[in-house]
Amino acid sequence: MDHVAVVTGAGRGLGAAIARLLHDRGYRVLVADIDEAAAKETAVALDSSGNTAVAAVLDVRKKSDFESLCDRVVDVWGGADVLVNNAGRSQTGSLMDIAPEEFSDIVEINLNGAFLGCQVFGSHFAERGYGRIVNIASLAGQNGGTATGAHYAAAKGGVGTLTKVFARELAPSGVTVNAVSPGPLDLPVVRETVPADKLAAILTTIPVGTLGSPEFIAETVALLASPAAASVTGACWDVNGGLYMR
Repeated sequence: MDHVAVVTGAGRGLGAAIARLLHDRGYRVLVADIDEAAAKETAVALDSSGNTAVAAVLDVRKKSDFESLCDRVVDVWGGADVLVNNAGRSQTGSLMDIAPEEFSDIVEINLNGAFLGCQVFGSHFAERGYGRIVNIASLAGQNGGTATGAHYAAAKGGVGTLTKVFARELAPSGVTVNAVSPGPLDLPVVRETVPADKLAAILTTIPVGTLGSPEFIAETVALLASPAAASVTGACWDVNGGLYMR
């Protein structure tokens, strides 16, 4: 495969897992993250020569950053075929105590960032007549965010709607737009920040009894990003262990 993928928030965690799997599948990968050192570390781990993996700094709150990112991938590899809007920030908070500034900040990162990515790269893909956009949504946007703050849940709910809006707009141009909606994942940050006893209690609420696999989320992203996925657009694929069924 000779396709190019741009993955946001790929310096660590789920984004790094997605970048790694796409690279393993033969994609050239642009690793984008607001943390330049983390982006470079991931890119070097994929390919220290820089031939098939490069790093770039991206603040998803700035359209100009997405435009520069698009220009960069055109300069390096002639363009992109896949965008994975993974960058985001999860935050908890008592509903009645969330400050307006906090709400706006989380929405700007998680929702506005997905919008800007879809807008800039959606236009790029439409001009080329082909593209795949995969947005990382969240169970929180579907069930009201029982383990996260209202700002995060509202933003991720918006990502699900934006996915449909862009899917409808871009379908005639050969561009599909889909979302993957994970539940709790087995990531280092989860095990580092959630006490063992609380994590054990969380597991009892998950019907399948385990945290989700980041590698399987990456597999799902790769499936939606593939050329064969032309008939799937505007969809949200749930991977939540049975916490939300529909």
